[in-house]
Amino acid sequence: MSDVAALAGVSHQTVSRVLNDHDSVRPETRARVQDAIAQLGYRRNSAARALVTRRSGIIGVVTTESALYGPTSTLVALGGAARDIGYFVSVATISQFDSEAMHRALEHFMGQGVEGIVIIAPQDEASAAVETFDAEVPVVMVMSGVQAPTESLRWVGVEQFDGARMATRHLIEAGHREIVHLTGPLNCFDGRARLEGWTAECTAAGLVLPEPIVGDWTAERGYAVGRDLARQGAPTAVFAANDELALGLLRAFWEAGLRVPHDVAVVGFDDISSSAYFIPPLTTVRQDFAALGRLAIRALTDALAGVDELLAPIPTTLVVRASSLEEPYPRKA
Repeated sequence: MSDVAALAGVSHQTVSRVLNDHDSVRPETRARVQDAIAQLGYRRNSAARALVTRRSGIIGVVTTESALYGPTSTLVALGGAARDIGYFVSVATISQFDSEAMHRALEHFMGQGVEGIVIIAPQDEASAAVETFDAEVPVVMVMSGVQAPTESLRWVGVEQFDGARMATRHLIEAGHREIVHLTGPLNCFDGRARLEGWTAECTAAGLVLPEPIVGDWTAERGYAVGRDLARQGAPTAVFAANDELALGLLRAFWEAGLRVPHDVAVVGFDDISSSAYFIPPLTTVRQDFAALGRLAIRALTDALAGVDELLAPIPTTLVVRASSLEEPYPRKA
C-alpha cells in the first residue's frame, strides 16, 4: 500500500479510503490512486484487512470426505449461494466426526478468521461435538429436523420425514401391503428420519411392519440386500433410503429374474442425476439442494445480523417413474 500511496502522491489513509470505496475521496484523487494500483498490480492483503475490519468474507464448511451425493450436492449449492452475496467458502473434509476431529476442524476455522461455519455432516457425533465447542462465530448445522436457534447455533434441513412418508404412501396407494425399508445408517439424522417416515405411514395405513434392513448408502449394500431378498422370497415393494441403495437392489432383482415393478416395486430417495436412466427409471424423492444451500447461507447471515428466526425445512417432491408403475422390465433371458 505504501508503494501505491507514493506513486499516487497521497497518504496511506487515502489509499485505504479508495480501496474501501468511501465517497469522501475526490474523483481526480480516486482516479490517480486507481491508476497507481493498476500500474503496480497491487492486490490488497485480505488477512490484514480482516484484522482491521473483523470481516474476512470467508465461510468455513466442515463436511465428510466421502463423495456422498447429499453432502456433495449441498456443498456445491452452498458455495454458489455464498458467492451470490460476496462470500467464499473454505472447506475442511474429515473422515470421523468425533469431538477431537470436529474440534480440530472448528479451531482451524477460528484461526482463519471465518465469519461463520456450516456443518454438512448430519451424524449424531458431529452434532454433539458442535454443541460442546465454544465457537466465536455463528454455526449452522445442516440436518434433518429444525430446532429453535440459539445464540451461536442454527439448524436447517430438508423434510426427510415427510419425504419418506410420501414415498411409502405412493406404494400403499399402488396396492402394496408388504413394504420393506432398506435404511441408511441409523447414526445419521437423515437415515433415522426416513425410517421414522416409513414407520409412520405404514402404521397409519394399518400395515404390519416388517423388520427394517439397515444399510449404509452404497449400491454394494443394496445389491447384497437385494440378493438376500430374492433368495428368501422378495416382498412386493422396497423403499430404499437413497438412490444408490436402490440401484443395487435393481441389479440384484434383475439377476434373479424378478421384474421391476411387476414382481417387486422399488422407490429411492434423493433423485440423483442418473436415477432417470436406471433400468427401469427410478421412482424417487427429490431434494432441492440449491434451496438448501441458500437456506444455510440465510441462516448464517441471520445469525450475523442478530436475527433469531426459525427457518422452515425445505419440502421434498415425489418423482414417479417406471420402477413403481406397471411397466415391467422384461425378465433376464
